[in-house]
Amino acid sequence: MAASCLYCISFENYGNDGICNAVLFIIKVIMDYSSIITIEPDKRGGKPCIRGLRITVYDILDYLASGMTVSEILTDFPDLKEEDIRATLAFAADRERGLTSIPA
Repeated sequence: MAASCLYCISFENYGNDGICNAVLFIIKVIMDYSSIITIEPDKRGGKPCIRGLRITVYDILDYLASGMTVSEILTDFPDLKEEDIRATLAFAADRERGLTSIPA
């Protein structure tokens, strides 16, 4: 069973993935990445990019996974904002939620 959530009274708000639906709703309301993450067929092969720049969602995720901090990324890429990093994570989380699980 998932841990208790600040926004929930019971465990009934949790989806099958153990993530609180109330928190997911709040994240979606707070972080609408549709104006930040852009997909253009002629830019970076149609991969999702940040605000039309040539920096992809994958690039940002790869930098974070390699251990770079948000501050380091923002220093290396002055065109980026902290909001862009949050949008990248929200976009990736939405994509991950959409993947089908293979039953064990």
